[in-house]
Amino acid sequence: MTVSKTAEKTAEKAAEATRGRKDKDLGEAPAEALQLGELSEQLGYVLKRAQLKVFENFLRCVASLQLTPAQFSVLLLVEKNPGRNQTEIASTLGILRPNFVAMLDNLESRDLCARIRSTNDRRSHILVLTDKGKAVLARAKKLVAAKHESRLNDLLGQNNREALIEMLSKIANEF
Repeated sequence: MTVSKTAEKTAEKAAEATRGRKDKDLGEAPAEALQLGELSEQLGYVLKRAQLKVFENFLRCVASLQLTPAQFSVLLLVEKNPGRNQTEIASTLGILRPNFVAMLDNLESRDLCARIRSTNDRRSHILVLTDKGKAVLARAKKLVAAKHESRLNDLLGQNNREALIEMLSKIANEF
């Protein structure tokens, strides 16, 4: 593979400038942020960055309960859909079977939910919340509402929040 002389010289100059700045700025203010260019206009990129920030905030808000957003979602669905099997819950959340089994193992080891063999289909397991799971979920709902969702509402405003949910739901359901 060949590299044009111009590209090679440009790369060398950039490397020299970076080396010089590193030596000079060692221990001083951080370097200028990278320019994102077209990336900042890519919907997928912006959605992913927003998701990461939302998840970080969620984790801080429920840190005392040691719940991930996915675990919280599972507990919510199990609460709202008693008697449904683990395949239905995993499918609704878009969680792959091996990952879901590992998550259920974790939730069961913490005594937050239980798998019960279905009486209709012995190959299937229904999910139920334990008493501890119900209590943890109740606390999580309060924390999420008071700290996490309220912060998002403050940032966006009610109308923008509803519009964003509508737009994201459209992408999720129709794209």
